[in-house]
Amino acid sequence: MPHFKLEIEAALSPVAGIDEAGRGPLAGPVFAAAVILDRERTPRKIARAIDDSKKLNAETREELSGWILANAVTSAVAQASVEEIDRINILQASLLAMTRAVMGLAVAPAYALIDGDKLPPQLACPARAVIGGDGLSLSIAAASILAKVARDRHMAELDRRYPGYGWAHNAGYATPEHRTALLHLGATPEHRRSFSPISQLSLLSD
Repeated sequence: MPHFKLEIEAALSPVAGIDEAGRGPLAGPVFAAAVILDRERTPRKIARAIDDSKKLNAETREELSGWILANAVTSAVAQASVEEIDRINILQASLLAMTRAVMGLAVAPAYALIDGDKLPPQLACPARAVIGGDGLSLSIAAASILAKVARDRHMAELDRRYPGYGWAHNAGYATPEHRTALLHLGATPEHRRSFSPISQLSLLSD
C-alpha cells in the first residue's frame, strides 16, 4: 500500500507526486496530474483508501478524486494531445503532460516523485523516478487517481462526439469492441495514427 515514506525521505518540502494516465489506448490524449498532499492533514482513513488508480473501482476513484481536489495543498491536471503523441511519441508526450501538470501547481514543489523510470524534462526542482511509484507513494497514487478520473471523463465526452467505439467504458483501449468499430467506422481525428493498429488501418484505406 502507498505511504508517505518516500516523501519523508526526500528531506525537502513540499513534495509533489506525479503520474500519467492513458499511455496505452489507441485514442485520446494522455493525461497527467501533480499533487502535493499535506501529510499532517490527510486522515488515516483517506490515506488507507488512496492507492494505484488501476486497483480502484470507478466509484472509489471519483470519491477520492473529489477529496484530493478539495483537500490537497495544490493539484493540477494537464494533457498532451493526440497530435503531440503522434509527433513526438507517447513517452515524450507523457513526460510533457507531466511537466505541464507541475507547472500548473499553485505552490511550487521543492521535490518531485514521478511514477516510472524517466524524469519529465524542464522540471524546476529535484526529482526522483520511482518504478511502481503509484503503489508506493501516496502523493503519486493521488496523482494517478486525478489523472485517471480526468481522462475517463474526457473519453466519455469524446464518446458522445464519436459514438460506436465504446470510449465511455473502454477509455480508448484496444478492446475487441473498439477494434471492430475501427474496421466498420474507420479512424477518427482522436485516434493515434502513430499506433500500429491505426497506422495499419490507414495503409489499408489509402
